[in-house]
Amino acid sequence: MAMAMAFIPSLPSSSFLAILFIFSSYYLAYCASSGNDPHGAFLKCLYQNSTTAGSISQVTYDQTNYMYSSLLDLSIQNLRFQTPNAPKPLVIVTPVAVDQAQAVVRCSRESGLQVRVRSGGHDYEGLSYLSSVPFVILDLLNLRKITVNVENATAWVESGATAGELYYRIGEKSNSLGFPAGVCPTVGVGGLFSGGGYGMIMRKYGLSADNIIDARIIDADGKLHDRESMGEDLFWAIRGGGGNTFGVVVSWRISLIPVPETVTVSTVLRTLDQNATALVHRWQYIAANQFPDDLTMRITLQSLDGTDGNRTMQAYFQTLYLGRTDDLLAVISSSFPELGLTREDCTEMSWVNSTLYFAGLSGQPLEALMNRSSNAKIYFKNKSDYVKEPISEAALEEIWKWFSRAEQGALVMILNPYGGRMGEISESAIPFPHRAGNLYKIQHITAWTDGSAEVSAMRVSLMTQFYQFMGAYVPKSPRSAYVNYRDLDIGKNGDSGKTSYQQASEWGRKYFHGNFDRLVKVKTAVDPTNFFRNEQSIPPLPLP
Repeated sequence: MAMAMAFIPSLPSSSFLAILFIFSSYYLAYCASSGNDPHGAFLKCLYQNSTTAGSISQVTYDQTNYMYSSLLDLSIQNLRFQTPNAPKPLVIVTPVAVDQAQAVVRCSRESGLQVRVRSGGHDYEGLSYLSSVPFVILDLLNLRKITVNVENATAWVESGATAGELYYRIGEKSNSLGFPAGVCPTVGVGGLFSGGGYGMIMRKYGLSADNIIDARIIDADGKLHDRESMGEDLFWAIRGGGGNTFGVVVSWRISLIPVPETVTVSTVLRTLDQNATALVHRWQYIAANQFPDDLTMRITLQSLDGTDGNRTMQAYFQTLYLGRTDDLLAVISSSFPELGLTREDCTEMSWVNSTLYFAGLSGQPLEALMNRSSNAKIYFKNKSDYVKEPISEAALEEIWKWFSRAEQGALVMILNPYGGRMGEISESAIPFPHRAGNLYKIQHITAWTDGSAEVSAMRVSLMTQFYQFMGAYVPKSPRSAYVNYRDLDIGKNGDSGKTSYQQASEWGRKYFHGNFDRLVKVKTAVDPTNFFRNEQSIPPLPLP
């Protein structure tokens, strides 16, 4: 079988013979290692146990390799963790074949190294590429093949693919099929699907994980399973139970969903002078419970200093409607006339082009979806909340005061409406429990470009205080959170990811509610020694 072409960052030019000599030297040196050194033992095991040993040396990078640093930094999306003092992996492996990924798992376990699995590098706390103990990164960026079957409306997607690559491949084959996944095109599907995955059509079709029908996973023994051989309990757990916990999912089979050939998008900006507070307040009553499932309207809130020097709030109402402009205008004029949506605010396009629109890439060719580096890397600290009761206008005005006191743009809130299909699926259908009764989810954001310790500490503190303030307006038992917006402040496992059931329950019930107990049982059955672990991985029950 022909090997896939490996993706590597741009590097200084070198002759093929020189590169071959380097790889051959590494291979001979590590095969001769004593095995007392976990690093050397891992590499020796890797070369001896992969059926594609010659090629695996070409996608294996340790800290002596001149490509190591550029490859490590390539997928680090949060600059808070791209620092000289951040813990570094002993080795990075970017397999081009599944058997190579299996070898990484087996050899990591045999040599006593922890393995961190990276797909797109968007983990908010960097858990896909950081560890406090010696570790290896299994980077899946070369396992990103996508096979779309239009006839039966399904696709196989390897975990190293991004949401943008998936959208592009679907649009390449059909203008009447789509998939409910994220707004950011550079997010890797491995992490996205593992935590649930939501986007602008979730009110119509649910989460990404709700539309997964099969998967291939490498277990802690390095064995490969599909849905039939892994069993329904594990298949349930990997669709929303969080990544790097139960094994390495190398590919997913998804059901594609029907979309009209023409959809309508719009963005309407309103400030405080344009009645933004009343509009946001009204939106809470209708976005989840009155709008048709074909319509999703989210709000982005941020502050802005006007030319007169006065601070105001900006509310961006962004809409995707699975239909034509005339129908959207009729819906809004009936249920939300206060917004004042006009025909000029609306643009008709294909569904796949709408993914460019909401990614902030309007006007660019569809090929922009294939760019794994299209987003600007920044420093950030984000958190999440779920809202079940509308926040009053008076309370909204108190929230605006926080935006006013902080630096312009220092705080951002994104309100994503629920309802529709999200309210019809049982909270135990998959591990993701946030279903009926939720009006919307909030993503709290603070992002900055000055990486100094002083600024970073100030921004993290700002987010901590604002999150504490917002606790008055959201449910508290538990205060729910979205696992793909990873937040170690809500609780974490012990050192090296080892923890007790009680300790993990602190954060686990916030992400998974009652599903946490079933996740623990699955973990105990499939990975009782807790090989796959991180600071917020599901723990197994103690061995008897």
